[in-house]
Amino acid sequence: MRSLTFLLIVLLAALQYRLWFGQNSVADYFRQQDELRSQQASNLELEKRNRLLKADVTDLQQGLEAIEERARNELGLIRDDEVFFRMFSQRDIEGRDD
Repeated sequence: MRSLTFLLIVLLAALQYRLWFGQNSVADYFRQQDELRSQQASNLELEKRNRLLKADVTDLQQGLEAIEERARNELGLIRDDEVFFRMFSQRDIEGRDD
């Protein structure tokens, strides 16, 4: 009877060791939960970015206004019948960033 009790205690200790310190332990579980939350937050940001990109693609496919806006803002293009004026402040001319 004494050896059976000892064997059960050793078995319980081995199982407890695996539970707390072994592979797939409680510490691993909490670490993976943190990684999961981090990955979910990253996925939300990427989904938001994808929605914005899809909206840009839809705008570019459906109308010329978005294309013209991008050409004006990003490339600095103007129409043939337009005149472009660039205004400089005195600070821009002197090269100061006060």
